[in-house]
Amino acid sequence: MDDNKQQASIEELMSESQSILEKLSEPQIKLEDAFNYYEQGMRLIKECGQKIDAIEKKMLIVNEEGNLEEA
Repeated sequence: MDDNKQQASIEELMSESQSILEKLSEPQIKLEDAFNYYEQGMRLIKECGQKIDAIEKKMLIVNEEGNLEEA
């Protein structure tokens, strides 16, 4: 994945995913194109999930007793 994709925000990734879904919904899409769009979409979803996980981890703080609290 290139540097631009690594720096993409969650919103940008979701927007790209939506664009791919729209392309997949076209009635005249070729099967090969559909597979390529599906593969791109799965990569975007995975990256988005990783970014969300990283944000969730940052939001958890270990308190003095060793319990996790939401920030």
